[in-house]
Amino acid sequence: MAITEDRPLALEAGTVNKVAERPLGALTRPQSDVGWASWFTTVDHKKIGIMYGVGSLFFFLFGGVEALLIRIQLAAPDGQFLSESLYNQVFTMHGVTMIFLVIMPMAAAFANYLLPLQVGARDVAFPRLNAFSFWCWLAGAIFLNTSWFLGGAPDGGWFAYAPNTSVTFAPGNGMDFYAIGLQIAGIASLVSAINLIVTVLNMRAPGMTLLKMPIFTWMMLVVQFLLLFAVPVITIALFLLTFDRSFDANFFNVEQGGSPLLWQHLFWIFGHPEVYILILPAFGIISEVIPTFSRKPIFGYPFMVGSGIAIGFMGWGVWAHHMFVSGLGPISVAAFSMSTMFIAVPTGVKILNWLATMWGGRLLFNTPMLFATGVIAMFTIGGLSGVTHAVAPSDTQQTDTYYIVAHFHYVIFGGALLGMFAGFYFWWPKVFGHKLNEKWGKINFWLMLIGFNMTFGPMHVLGLQGMARRHHSYASEDGFGFWNGIVSAGAFVIALGTLAFLINIWISARSAKKNPVEVGPDPWDARSLEWSTASPTPVHNFDVDPVVEFQDDWWHRKWGKNEDGKIVRKAYPEDIAQDGSATDVHLPSPSYWPLVLSLSLPVIGYAVIFTFWLLIPAGALFLAGFLGWALEPADDPEAAHGHDDHGPNDADASADAEAEGASHV
Repeated sequence: MAITEDRPLALEAGTVNKVAERPLGALTRPQSDVGWASWFTTVDHKKIGIMYGVGSLFFFLFGGVEALLIRIQLAAPDGQFLSESLYNQVFTMHGVTMIFLVIMPMAAAFANYLLPLQVGARDVAFPRLNAFSFWCWLAGAIFLNTSWFLGGAPDGGWFAYAPNTSVTFAPGNGMDFYAIGLQIAGIASLVSAINLIVTVLNMRAPGMTLLKMPIFTWMMLVVQFLLLFAVPVITIALFLLTFDRSFDANFFNVEQGGSPLLWQHLFWIFGHPEVYILILPAFGIISEVIPTFSRKPIFGYPFMVGSGIAIGFMGWGVWAHHMFVSGLGPISVAAFSMSTMFIAVPTGVKILNWLATMWGGRLLFNTPMLFATGVIAMFTIGGLSGVTHAVAPSDTQQTDTYYIVAHFHYVIFGGALLGMFAGFYFWWPKVFGHKLNEKWGKINFWLMLIGFNMTFGPMHVLGLQGMARRHHSYASEDGFGFWNGIVSAGAFVIALGTLAFLINIWISARSAKKNPVEVGPDPWDARSLEWSTASPTPVHNFDVDPVVEFQDDWWHRKWGKNEDGKIVRKAYPEDIAQDGSATDVHLPSPSYWPLVLSLSLPVIGYAVIFTFWLLIPAGALFLAGFLGWALEPADDPEAAHGHDDHGPNDADASADAEAEGASHV
């Protein structure tokens, strides 16, 4: 349909959200939630989302340095840059960092910030539990990386196959840090999943049925259910590994009747849903970006939702294609080969729907759209190489070669990480009130895309030539030197792309401070509810509860059909009053008890590894955090919470607080 209007699609400088400018009286969080110290006690989902984002970007840099060390080692034959032991540690920590400390928390950053906004809620269902999930993840991440200074980092690969992780073959403390650190991070994922599921299912705006939710919300909801059922599986495996190493159990010891295959089954029953835990958030992000910059609604919305659910469901039935060389037998191999082929179907549906959304649209190739189209291209390559693993004879040849490394990175880096960068550029003005620089954004994109294909494209060739993964070095007569040189050069091009992103953040923030330009609530002419409120998002999210009538409701408030059937502009964002009735707003008070409780967990980990005497301070911290959390009021009775004239000591307003803090009163 044609779109006509009398002003450019990009909002003019100086536009503001008039709704957000209305006087709000005492509608603020308590004074203790202001200033730098407030970040340690905040329960605001937006601040927690920002902290997740900053933490994941820090570890992205850390994991990137580890990747560069690997590529320096392998750039030429007979490399001696890293010793064999250090190479194993760097290799293992690169995988662990990028999976558990970068992509998962990066997705959590978007989920925490955006899900309440997209469903029209004030906050998540359990704000203090949300804060605990962040501090728990950060505690696990720091605990894991202290292994570098306390006897050596994990060195058994991010998949930690038994019996290589036994005390016999890994006598240091590294694998203990791996097992306990990931259990701590797993607690964070589990409680966050429960929190976000309750938020989406119970706290949607009036009129927002499940099939009116944005695609991003849907994909994150599927991810939370995957986490809810997958995290306990890997937790069991890590628990058994901890008992094997610390208490002389024999779950994976063949000599005592244990089974190394038990670890593989437990790990990959978690590990393959984990792939979709990593990729579905990016699918949701680009499903918001592509319609916005195609000036069209998403094509086949019900099929996009259904395919995401199907991917999540079918992901539980393909884990053993990671184990075709482990002697499962022909019947099992045939069954998992078929399921691996079938799971490509819902993924293909998504790719075709994205292309159909762009087809015939008025495409605007801003930086978010460039990253989104990059995801489609790169993930398609990764998906096609993945389907080759459904053919068992082919998979047998490719297993433990660089072909697998290439496939995995085309899916995870080309799909998940590029998708996250699309999200950074898309929602940056909503979070910080200014856009990132387009020139530097395009430099960032092209350097990353070119470097990515230089790095991981040749790995397909290296794998087919027989180069094994996880090898410390190779001989010159093996013939791997040329392509490894290209791969290593590409890794440094990716590093330059990352540097361009950091420069962009700095330049854009500096420019916004010197020459503030109001981007307005909706700088992209987007479609979902988060764009109906001010930028940056106010502490209370919405002045009044939104009332939803349509899928893409915010777009329908701005656009409509004229008498000729053409889509025309009805109103501009700054001219639209939020529909709904005024309401008192309850905002839960900050609390430092989630931080205190999370600090006890790494101390328990150190006690298991080094000395049980540490259980005394760990227990004191745990009890202090637990009891303090339980006994602390959910909100400050001295704080006002609404539009009306309630005084600071209004008992009726504070009495409405639920145990964890309600979002709507």
